[in-house]
Amino acid sequence: MTGPAAPRKLAVLASFSGEGGVERMVLNLVDAFATMPGLAVDLVVLREDSRHLDRLPANVNLVRTGVRHSLPSVPAIAGYLRRARPDAMLVAKDRAGRAALLARALSGARVPIHIRLGTNLSEAMKEKSGLARWLRYRPIRALYPLADGIVAVSAGVAEDVLAITGLAPERVTVIRNPVITPALAARAAEPVEHAWLAPGQPPVVLGMGRLTRQKDFPSLIRAFAWLRQRRPARLILLGEGRDRAALAELAAGLGVTDDVAMPGFIANPYPWLARARLFVLSSAWEGSPNALTEALALGVPAVSTDCPSGPREILDGGRHGPLVPVGDVDALARAMLATLDAPPAPAALQAAVAEYNAATSARRYLERMGLADAVPAGDGRFPG
Repeated sequence: MTGPAAPRKLAVLASFSGEGGVERMVLNLVDAFATMPGLAVDLVVLREDSRHLDRLPANVNLVRTGVRHSLPSVPAIAGYLRRARPDAMLVAKDRAGRAALLARALSGARVPIHIRLGTNLSEAMKEKSGLARWLRYRPIRALYPLADGIVAVSAGVAEDVLAITGLAPERVTVIRNPVITPALAARAAEPVEHAWLAPGQPPVVLGMGRLTRQKDFPSLIRAFAWLRQRRPARLILLGEGRDRAALAELAAGLGVTDDVAMPGFIANPYPWLARARLFVLSSAWEGSPNALTEALALGVPAVSTDCPSGPREILDGGRHGPLVPVGDVDALARAMLATLDAPPAPAALQAAVAEYNAATSARRYLERMGLADAVPAGDGRFPG
């Protein structure tokens, strides 16, 4: 009589360099993996500068490489692969993915490596010099063919990867981000102490993300100033970043300082998001914007730029919320006003993002990595 099969071992390699969407999505995936009875999970970290790690499940084995940057981490990752021999390794982000491929070659361990990509690299590199782009793309083109699979978080990211690498389309799989977790609604229901979010206050427009060029919050502040001239409203930007002072100066110059708040990083942003009347994504580029998906999952109306990539897929071409050109302040402002005046039904918004469920996403990853047998067939927690 044989005993139960030993758990399959999955290694997740990531660098945690803040509290951004990539870090949250990696932890959401790890959370989902950790509940699967046939799976043992190692979280292998380069940097661990993120408060999201405070919620790491107790049954996840945290492996510290002791190295903060991708290329110098190659020997440490190689040592881990030789010792642990996981059944597969999932790597978040491009540089860490390339380091893992080099480490596998150094280690001699035959561990399948899958790289998860969450941003549109061509857009991020668009303003760089030709030499800078060549230096970034050359190692990608050389190393990605060695990966056992590439996972893109949206069709737009997949198209970008294929254009950069020249890989065959079947080498790249689209798997939606694990945005909707069992804890999302509970966390959104927690109290929040901010006078603007109390009942009876003017509607709050919310933006979320790092205060950097990518999010184009200047366009959002300018659009809000136009909106504020036409109706009572307030703007809250959740996040931290190098552009804080410039954004505050812009709000002052537009005369809306008293109606714009920037509380900084909030460990639990969901009560703020759930109480907003409108979420706005003003980004110049994305991979698959998690905050937009979270807003719809909480039934909050949204307006977004039609940036590469993700918003068009999430909003189904504008069916579930207006899409406006990147940087078009007038179009953004008018879309904000129209959506506040006639918001869509919350139930329709929630249905639009049902496939961004964390358990569903985790199952797709395991299927792609050949580890689907780690979840018992028919386990209702992990829909197929």
